[in-house]
Amino acid sequence: MTEMEKKLEQVGIIPVVVLKEEKDALPLGAALLEGGLPCAEVTFRTEAAERSIRKMTEAYPELLVGAGTVLTRSQVDRAVAAGAKFIVSPGLNPRVVRYCQQINIPIVPGVVTPGEIEQALELGLTTVKFFPAEPSGGLKMIEALGAAYTKLKFMPTGGIHPANVKEYLRSEKILACGGSWMVKGDLVSQGKFDEIAQMCREAAGMVKEIRKTGTI
Repeated sequence: MTEMEKKLEQVGIIPVVVLKEEKDALPLGAALLEGGLPCAEVTFRTEAAERSIRKMTEAYPELLVGAGTVLTRSQVDRAVAAGAKFIVSPGLNPRVVRYCQQINIPIVPGVVTPGEIEQALELGLTTVKFFPAEPSGGLKMIEALGAAYTKLKFMPTGGIHPANVKEYLRSEKILACGGSWMVKGDLVSQGKFDEIAQMCREAAGMVKEIRKTGTI
């Protein structure tokens, strides 16, 4: 297991963040740290994403910030230049994976099928995103795939919420879960950072309860 995989496993629940305005980056980063989830996957779906990553990484070096929904090599370059420490993509693009490997930036690409998993293994990956998790069969599907691909760990994202996340975390196939319920867009836009911190605190508590671990 790589150092980045160890860090993601320790956090357990990775907040998947969509930031529409960069002004929200710093108060959100503070809320994540206060709530005990010192990590963020900032999706590259908004114009504010790149600047938000830069602000968060510069202000909070202890915060593990990655870039999500990365589709191209140019987006990888922009994310890394902004300070992203890892890359997450919704699908498996071998060119993007190889590029990340060449520049030594960890990447977790998305897979759903055995064919995609075998491509990931061929590329030397040991952790993949399973996306969209719940619509694609959820934990049952992951464990069925994991029975054949025993050395692979999964980071499910999509449909993960407080009612099912504990079940995922109990599985030895799960490295970490991606979730957005504690950092929903309306909470961010309305400046409800105290509420976000509290929801992060509850999520971190679930991880500690299930895995008996601390944070990074």
